[in-house]
Amino acid sequence: MRGYEALREKAAWIDLSARGKIVARGADRARLLHAMTTNHVEQLKPGGGCYAFFLNAQGRILGDVNLLCRDQDFLLDTEPETHAALLAHLDRYIIADDVTLEDLTPQMATIAVEGPRAAEAASALGLVLPETPGAFGGVGGVMTANLSHTGAPGFWLIAPGEAKEVLIGEVEAAGAMEADAEAVRVVRIEHGQPRYGEDITDVQLPQETQALQALHFNKGCYIGQEIVERVRSRGHVNRLLVRLTIDSVTAPARGAIIEAGGKLVGEITSAAFSPALGTTVALGYVRAACARPDLALVVDGAPARVVR
Repeated sequence: MRGYEALREKAAWIDLSARGKIVARGADRARLLHAMTTNHVEQLKPGGGCYAFFLNAQGRILGDVNLLCRDQDFLLDTEPETHAALLAHLDRYIIADDVTLEDLTPQMATIAVEGPRAAEAASALGLVLPETPGAFGGVGGVMTANLSHTGAPGFWLIAPGEAKEVLIGEVEAAGAMEADAEAVRVVRIEHGQPRYGEDITDVQLPQETQALQALHFNKGCYIGQEIVERVRSRGHVNRLLVRLTIDSVTAPARGAIIEAGGKLVGEITSAAFSPALGTTVALGYVRAACARPDLALVVDGAPARVVR
């Protein structure tokens, strides 16, 4: 797994071109997105970005998004499986607003460069990386964004689709090696980086995911805000998404039961064997009272524990 080793020790490139790309234009674009997502869109300036959730009226998560504020529009980066549904969701709420939406997914390419030596690859490419998460810059039609798919240090290059092969050649010349989907998934779970559709679905409340960077508590009303505020004022949720290690070489299936003291306390959402750690790593939801590293857990008969 050379790509796996590169992601953990050097720098690897990942083809994320299947991710959805929606462009929102018009004078009311910031107001609409602000009213439909969990983060503070209206305070973003060109070159800035943020991570956010789309919620339904019951506060459940419909999808997640990287929102990138450009001079004349917003670029919404989403999971491949949700971009069509989120595009339709946004379109339903455009009534008298000056907003137009365009799906540019087929016309755009995204190449991520991630790993502990990603900054060296950026330097070899002559890039200056934005310091703030979600921020971006770029020249020549190629955006360089401070984003990570695996949770490792890195950056994304977002460009027109016809530039994809050139970008791959340039990042390989800068020292990055291709990482396949299996390697990417293992490293993502090692870093405790959840993915919508696997670790986050439309049954979760935002605070259950512990991805609090997606939430802004002083932005005013938005769809699902009443539920988010009710959870915040109450001070807790009943379950939390946590990272675990499991003393086994066999990764449990999604939905495997997590036990404590012989009682069901949660379930696995994603798991993989980690060659570097010599054990299985996983993400899963457990009862909030059980989200402690000192508590002995069991998954498929194997000892497990929460890792902070």
